[in-house]
Amino acid sequence: MDYREAGVDIEAGRAFVKQIHNLVQSTHRAEVIGGLGGFSGCFQLPVGYREPVLVSGTDGVGTKLKLAGELNCHDTVGIDLVAMCVNDILTSGAEPLFFLDYLATSKLNSQQLTEVVAGIAQGCRLAGCALLGGETAEMPGFYQAGEYDLAGFCVGIVEKSQMLDGSQVKVGDVAIGLASQGVHSNGFSLVRKIVSELSDNTSPSHPWDIYPEILAGKSLGEILLTPTQIYVKPVLNARRAGIDIHGMAHITGGGLPENLPRCLGVGKSIQIDSSSWIIPPIFQWLAEAGQVSIDNMFDTFNMGIGFVLLVPVEQAKQTCHWFDSKGIAAYVIGQVIEGTGGISGIPV
Repeated sequence: MDYREAGVDIEAGRAFVKQIHNLVQSTHRAEVIGGLGGFSGCFQLPVGYREPVLVSGTDGVGTKLKLAGELNCHDTVGIDLVAMCVNDILTSGAEPLFFLDYLATSKLNSQQLTEVVAGIAQGCRLAGCALLGGETAEMPGFYQAGEYDLAGFCVGIVEKSQMLDGSQVKVGDVAIGLASQGVHSNGFSLVRKIVSELSDNTSPSHPWDIYPEILAGKSLGEILLTPTQIYVKPVLNARRAGIDIHGMAHITGGGLPENLPRCLGVGKSIQIDSSSWIIPPIFQWLAEAGQVSIDNMFDTFNMGIGFVLLVPVEQAKQTCHWFDSKGIAAYVIGQVIEGTGGISGIPV
């Protein structure tokens, strides 16, 4: 017997590394030392920092991968993977430097996983970070045939004096909500349950291929696979342009109620006006199709707001204009008030 008979093809793994070499290379920054294929990735710190702080984050894509598998569409979940990590470390003010991925599957499918890595590389280019390396693991018997799982790891850098930790937030600061591109990468266990029950009730052969009228001519699967927005470059450039950002929140699992208070300092809460932005049709459809209450919708999904900035009230209009000009819709959605760290104004 050999390793291939046990389900692990070493030669296929070597060929896969060669196949993705150019994708990885396309993301490299000047600070990358060496190339793909070593035991580790090496990266020298950028010059010009007086007190550099390294900021790290890790995340995955979750059960959205099930949808990608059912639709046999694998070129966007890699963007999701990068976005979930780089948007998190951005909340500290950090610029992402490099990214690593972990990809595990039952049996290496070169075409399928090359699409995944192409998405990861695209996400890294959008975030301005290098895909420094990764790990691909064949685990027969652990995953079902055709399944794979993803995890990502990101390291960024910020000048210590520019780091955001909640202490900069002031009562009276305005919350600017930056539009999401849809469901992003959270709440898919509920999404899949809704669609599963819909399938049981209406028996469409391919429930992801339905075209609800509310979605304006796009299929349900197409809308749901839209990747997570990467906010890194516009937000960092906004700071460089003089917009005084006091706090940031990435709106992921738990929605606005869980994530927005995480960027507040002691003795502060936030009042939200949930009528100040237009909730995208996909959330309206999910609420109606699954008979999900409005409070559960806000507790599960981003509801159209993927990232929030806290800025001085006098910079609110300037901030909205800045992001609108970059193609990201921005709304004044609330204000910081005195309190104990909670959020109010979310409908129940």
